[in-house]
Amino acid sequence: MNSITNDIKIIKNETSKINEVDFENLTFGNTFTDHMLICDYRNGAWEQPVIKAYEPFTIDPSAKVFHYGQAIFEGMKAYKDENDDVWLFRPDENHLRFNKSAVRMAMPEIPESIFIDGLKTLLNIEKDWVKFGNGNSLYIRPFMIAIGSGVIAQPSSQYRFMIILSPAKSYYSGEVKVIIAEHFSRAANGGIGAAKAAGNYSAQFYPTKLANEQGFQQIIWTDDATHTKLEEAGTMNVFFRIGDTLLTAPTSERILDGVTRKSVLDIAKRDNIATEVRPVLVEELVAAAKNGTLKEIFGAGTAAVINPIVGFSFRDEYFELPKLENSFALEIKEKLNNIQYKLAEDTFNWTVKV
Repeated sequence: MNSITNDIKIIKNETSKINEVDFENLTFGNTFTDHMLICDYRNGAWEQPVIKAYEPFTIDPSAKVFHYGQAIFEGMKAYKDENDDVWLFRPDENHLRFNKSAVRMAMPEIPESIFIDGLKTLLNIEKDWVKFGNGNSLYIRPFMIAIGSGVIAQPSSQYRFMIILSPAKSYYSGEVKVIIAEHFSRAANGGIGAAKAAGNYSAQFYPTKLANEQGFQQIIWTDDATHTKLEEAGTMNVFFRIGDTLLTAPTSERILDGVTRKSVLDIAKRDNIATEVRPVLVEELVAAAKNGTLKEIFGAGTAAVINPIVGFSFRDEYFELPKLENSFALEIKEKLNNIQYKLAEDTFNWTVKV
């Protein structure tokens, strides 16, 4: 069936694979829904968005995404409440950050009518893929790539924006031990660390592989100039609880302005948990671990929401964190999840009904 809704062309897939999916045993990011949104930018303007069957597409071998890495993305989730309604969590923040990434990568900004309205239209078609229940969600991946052909080193004149959807269960990666980086950096001043550029993530793979070989799951990245300041954990913003104060680094050209990070800070402030947004030094963390004031470290991001870290290594010395009954990480995660699933009042007006 073909139709046009709010200038979005819809070509319905005649068959669905939803009944073939085992929703109780999902590998994160491996299963995709029946439809996707696609919209091309040509001749200085965005064309009509199309929602069509999820399928491969053909692209020229000289497309600039392959040669110069013009590629950005976002990570979001949709949740279903007890009334079978579907909700988004702070989609305006993702749209804003997507466009900041686009500007930094010399790519065209995407209008709200395509990013937000297109996403809502796509979710209405795929609402059966969003399952109710704590931990269940539909992971949303908006992305943009350069599809203009030619290997001259300059920005593309043609781009493709897409949204694909992947049902997800609660994200759990077991106990996470981290190593503090002393040589490798995630990003540098003047670089693209504040953009969700694809290359940021591929550059992390090799150092993370080395960490894995040493028995650690992730790296806590340090600043590129001195390696004395703690910045992010793996692909997540990172928080440290020293005493009863939550510390996290300020956003910068090197540190991603995480939506979950902002939400954690807002919930902590609302609930009178002391917070400090300031540079956190490696020597400060080691000293707190040695004197017993370091209580928790956790990552914050869309996929896992909050991921507690059980210990860290620095210069071949390993520090185990205490097991707490009153964990800030688990307490804030529950409060955040309750807002996302509409199980608690959303006093911040973060949730948007689809």
